[in-house]
Amino acid sequence: MRVIEIREHGAPEVLVSSTRPDPAVPTAGSGEVLIRVLAAGINRPDVLQRKGHYPVPAGASDIPGLEVAGEIIGGDLAHADNPFGLKLGDKVCALVQGGGYADLCLAPIAQCLPYPTGFSDQEAAALPETFFTVWSNVFMRGELAKGETLLVQGGSSGIGVTAILIAKALGHRVFVTAGSDEKCAACIKLGADLAINYKTQDFVAEVKKATDDKGVNVILDMVTGAYVQREIDCLADDGRIVIIAIQGGSKAEVNTGQILRRRLTITGSTLRPRPVAFKKQIAQALYTQIWPLLNAGQLKPVIYKTFSMNDAADAHRLMESSEHVGKIILTA
Repeated sequence: MRVIEIREHGAPEVLVSSTRPDPAVPTAGSGEVLIRVLAAGINRPDVLQRKGHYPVPAGASDIPGLEVAGEIIGGDLAHADNPFGLKLGDKVCALVQGGGYADLCLAPIAQCLPYPTGFSDQEAAALPETFFTVWSNVFMRGELAKGETLLVQGGSSGIGVTAILIAKALGHRVFVTAGSDEKCAACIKLGADLAINYKTQDFVAEVKKATDDKGVNVILDMVTGAYVQREIDCLADDGRIVIIAIQGGSKAEVNTGQILRRRLTITGSTLRPRPVAFKKQIAQALYTQIWPLLNAGQLKPVIYKTFSMNDAADAHRLMESSEHVGKIILTA
């Protein structure tokens, strides 16, 4: 099969097309299926892996790619972790630990979901990584509840756009930050109630003004560093900060007295190394809570640009430029 390998750590051009033996078809008891990949999503962790900053979990493929869409061509379909009744030949999107930039990819059946009604391969491939991440962090870990407000740092990213779409569909007020007036306008068009240009505006002041000084209930943070104390300053009492990336640095100086007095929570998580059992819970929650909205056309992923699999290096260059609003997709 064709694969896109990381021959050495470095710039996008280290992504090289190559061939490897086809994976063996999973046998009974494995809990895995083999997918013929028709499209795959690009995500920030792929870039970090390429640069040598994101070690591959033990047992995972060294081929990049954390989400795929395609056709099931074999595997353990009788496994108990197949609650959606998936069959040979079904089209699915899947969250994987690696291996997405390839013609064939193994995936735990518990992490496979059927294409929503009417979805293209590219649209289906845009779902798993960001939808699993947003659901597990905003709604499971952050416990965003009815009537509460969400602030997303980086609203125009793939995760940011997904957070806007899901939270708005479920009736929440959503504030976001973005790095240009154009990106802020795009976020508003997607449904955000407030978009703050972090280069020209103080997000703390803007959030306080928009909430009558009460603050937001949950913050999804991909920046950290110096942002953390500022986020504490614009968090409501009993508020939660959920950290999912450290683009602004891994260290922060905070006023722990505020955390104590106002009952604040600072937490975080990474998804890739979590066990299949945990990801199965997310898949089932998405199927129950979000898939009906996708099937009805009330939710649709935002795809910024698609590239051929052989042009993965160009796709990575776009990802690193941060010019995009929404998802970047590779096609077979």
